[in-house]
Amino acid sequence: MSTENEGTAVPADRSAPSVPPTPPAPPVAPPTPAAPAETPEPPRTEPQAESQPQAPAGSESEPQAPTGSEHEPQAPTEALPQVQAQAPAAPPAPEPAPAYTPAYAHAPAPAPAPDAAAGGWPPAPPVTPSWGAPAQPVPEAPRRRAGGLVAAVLVAALVAGGVGGGIGYWAASQRDDDPTASTTVSSGDSPASFKRDPGTVAAVAAKALPSVVTIQAKSGGTDGEGGTGTGFVYDKEGHIVTNNHVVASAAEGGTLSVTFSNGKTYDAEVVGRAEGYDVAVIKLKNAPSNLTPLALGDSDRVAVGDSTIAIGAPFGLSNTVTTGIISAKNRPVASGDGASGKNSYMSALQTDASINPGNSGGPLLDASGAVIGINSAIQSAGSGYGQSQAGSIGLGFAIPVNQAKNVAEQLIKTGKPVYPVIGATVNMQDKGEGATIAPQGSGGTPSVTPNGPAAKAGLKAGDVITAFGDHPIDSGPALISEIWTHKPGDTVKITYERGGKTATATVTLGERTGDS
Repeated sequence: MSTENEGTAVPADRSAPSVPPTPPAPPVAPPTPAAPAETPEPPRTEPQAESQPQAPAGSESEPQAPTGSEHEPQAPTEALPQVQAQAPAAPPAPEPAPAYTPAYAHAPAPAPAPDAAAGGWPPAPPVTPSWGAPAQPVPEAPRRRAGGLVAAVLVAALVAGGVGGGIGYWAASQRDDDPTASTTVSSGDSPASFKRDPGTVAAVAAKALPSVVTIQAKSGGTDGEGGTGTGFVYDKEGHIVTNNHVVASAAEGGTLSVTFSNGKTYDAEVVGRAEGYDVAVIKLKNAPSNLTPLALGDSDRVAVGDSTIAIGAPFGLSNTVTTGIISAKNRPVASGDGASGKNSYMSALQTDASINPGNSGGPLLDASGAVIGINSAIQSAGSGYGQSQAGSIGLGFAIPVNQAKNVAEQLIKTGKPVYPVIGATVNMQDKGEGATIAPQGSGGTPSVTPNGPAAKAGLKAGDVITAFGDHPIDSGPALISEIWTHKPGDTVKITYERGGKTATATVTLGERTGDS
């Protein structure tokens, strides 16, 4: 039994149909009689025990006729929504239906019951029904104006509900009418027609990936130790640039293999290594003719905040692309391969692009896709700079490509690195006060090489170098990192302290060939 139309109780005849017959042709609008017409007396029956009319089987809120289309007028089994008061004992003639839309706006509006004998539409039924007559809804008179505010609020709520109900019914009927209709939303472009603008990460990565390789290095020992790293195509002759620590295990009698993003694998061999720079060059055996070298950028023109894209094989996951920015420049970093006990030094580009073990040797690209650095080291939580197996914490370091290019050219030409030097031994432990020239060199040799660049500039043991060119120096590793950004023969201004006084000197850098 529906509860939304409870109101004045009306007895009903058990034997009479609960819904009057449907008229053959409903009128456009029921006429409003001037006075009530006489209602034909139905057969005499016992009154029903219930005071509420019985609704036909089906929906509680939408009465249906026994026969005919759902769009034909239906006999009313509901009164108007309860925004109206119950009818008084002697109401005036019924008024037209209210103008608002009820919550069940999609159902046909109730209409006066037709006269079964005449086939037409009789006037409104009397207020008090006759016992034994078929149950008929009783129109209710509007509330008095004293309750107008409450009625207005309810009417507004019903209107809003009617809009929602109507939309819900329309959507449901659309799905019923068209079983193939879908509620999913599709973009206007299909994947085949979608084009990514140049300069987007996807476009840069798509262009660069064919020139980035995954390197597998194995030592020549019986245990076959090795590791995985990354490199990139340097020229059409098949040279690949990577980190020294990636290929060091295979340098003495080991094996190297290189795999491209298309899955093709080639054997390779070491051309040259620079342990101090942590740069190495290898070359493909039987290199394909369609190699595409990556374009090299200018690391000196990089600015903090520039976008970066790193490509590599973190933990062996080849062809991984990550993004970030340049977080800092000229960051002094000392890194080691964990095996030789010797460190590499760089004045690094710092990036927050995710870099992990396996990214080593891979390219750090700018937004145009040009190489601006070689990913080399990370700072891990609870460890120093180096190649720890810990994951990225957003502190990655790359060798500036300008320096890497100079080293790569030296290795391709001679197979050996060339380092610029000042001819002085500095303390590598102290930090914060500058780079202090040690009292003596290794093995008891002089800390300032006689007739070397530092000696010619007037530097002595105990001097504290606080600036190299325009860059402040706070430690020995920072000084070496800055020196190795230059070439042998470059002239650089040095600021130092001696006996509490600050002085300057000009140094012309010397050179050293090979790793000592």
